[in-house]
Amino acid sequence: MSWGTELWDQFDNLDKHTQWGIDFLEKYAKFVKERIEIEQNYAKQLRNLVKKYCPKRSPKDEEPRFTSCIAFFNILNELNDYAGQREVVAEEMGHRVYGELMRYSHDLKTERKMHLQEGRKAQQYLDMCWKQMDNSKKKFERECREAEKAQQSYERLDNDTNATKADVEKAKQQLNLRTHMADENKNEYAAQLQNFNGEQHKHYYIVIPQIYKQLQEMDERRTIKLSECYKGFADSERKVIPIISKCLEGMILAAKSVDEHRDSQLVIDCFKSGFEPPGDFPFEDYSQNIYRTISDGTISTPKQEGMRIDTKTTVGKAKGKLWLFGKKPKGPAQEDFSHLPPEQRRKKLQQRIDELNRELQKETDQKDALIKMKDVYEKNPQMGDPSSLQPKLTETMSNMDRLRMEIHKNEAWLSEVEGKVAARSDRRHSSDINHLVTQGRESPEGSYTDDANQEVRGPPQQHAHPNEFDDEFEDDDPLPAIGHCKAIYPFDGHNEGTLAMKEGEILYIIEEDKGDGWTRARRHNGEEGYVPTSYIDVTLEKNSKGAVTYI
Repeated sequence: MSWGTELWDQFDNLDKHTQWGIDFLEKYAKFVKERIEIEQNYAKQLRNLVKKYCPKRSPKDEEPRFTSCIAFFNILNELNDYAGQREVVAEEMGHRVYGELMRYSHDLKTERKMHLQEGRKAQQYLDMCWKQMDNSKKKFERECREAEKAQQSYERLDNDTNATKADVEKAKQQLNLRTHMADENKNEYAAQLQNFNGEQHKHYYIVIPQIYKQLQEMDERRTIKLSECYKGFADSERKVIPIISKCLEGMILAAKSVDEHRDSQLVIDCFKSGFEPPGDFPFEDYSQNIYRTISDGTISTPKQEGMRIDTKTTVGKAKGKLWLFGKKPKGPAQEDFSHLPPEQRRKKLQQRIDELNRELQKETDQKDALIKMKDVYEKNPQMGDPSSLQPKLTETMSNMDRLRMEIHKNEAWLSEVEGKVAARSDRRHSSDINHLVTQGRESPEGSYTDDANQEVRGPPQQHAHPNEFDDEFEDDDPLPAIGHCKAIYPFDGHNEGTLAMKEGEILYIIEEDKGDGWTRARRHNGEEGYVPTSYIDVTLEKNSKGAVTYI
């Protein structure tokens, strides 16, 4: 099966076919280019979509990290990675398919042009040989006719009795000349004919088959290249399928990570005020003066002067507490967060202490680095002047002192809040038992105002000292153990109030994690402090509140 033998006379059709093959190649290249543009636009739109819905929060934003929100953000990240894989597909198609097709199309056009030029040259050479042969043939034919005319003229003069001998001789010479020229043209025609036949045989059996064979091989290579590009087109997509599958699996895992109970707990941690619910309003008997002289059988509740409660004060205090169920009054933010409810104030103070500890650690590391650099400069003066580091070292030490003072001040506020919360909890349990009183006794519930230090319980004349509960808290006996824990990882415990521990060490639990990531523990020797909850395996006793085992 060869074009050279089967299609020896189809030069024009082969010209059209090879041109169609190149056009088809370029058509497929255009298709791939449009597919690349679609992938690029798709990836761009996906990235814009992710950017539009990604959270734009400042570092100070303290929005609760609900599991449903975290899952959605993880899905956005996976979608962003998916968009990146679409870009990889477009890049792979552009490099492996489209770019290769365009380069091959250019080479194919050059090769086709060369082969067709060779075919046209061969045809032109054959046409030239045919013209030479045809000219010699026509010349031989013409000379033969002239020789015939000369012979007829000679025979006519030779038979004419009136013709002179000179005329006959002249006609004979003319006949011999024409006959000689006819013989020469005959030989030339024979030579040209033989040459043409040889060139024609060479043209149709050697030259043209060779050229057509090259065209056939070129067209077959074009077909093979298309096949490879088809495969590369599919491989570009198939290569990213494993990564795309991981992206989709990540989305599924994000969906499974949603925990409605944890979100509910986050709502509690975010909005819990730490205040107690409002107490019962006391019965205020305004009929005492009216029925003072009525018989003993009449209902009357005598009041002692010392137990008399100012109505305006009671109502005012009660109203001061109703903002918990309505709209919180707006006021300027205080440095000690005293404008916040107790629980929220405790969380804010703990967060500020953690931030200050991190800043202090950075300053400490910087101080150590400056000291080391200063020692190096002192040992190698050519490297630098040690005195140039003194201003920076002084500034760092000043910052460390300032941070320590801030930490100490915030820890004092935190201790005050924790002590009052504990005292309020104890009082709340006692008041729950004796919350019902007779009409003859007035025991108004205290009310909270915006100032966390102002609190009144029982008769108005009994005022508690602001630091009374803190002192009682500090003087209490050691807290009882509510469970035990085992250290999963070692903890250095550099910060004040923390407890260092070794991996595998057993400690007593005296206070559970309140949502801030720290658990209060005690060693066997009585040393107490806070340890990271994520570093320990906690087991609470069965008779303690909320007995669970978690890591």
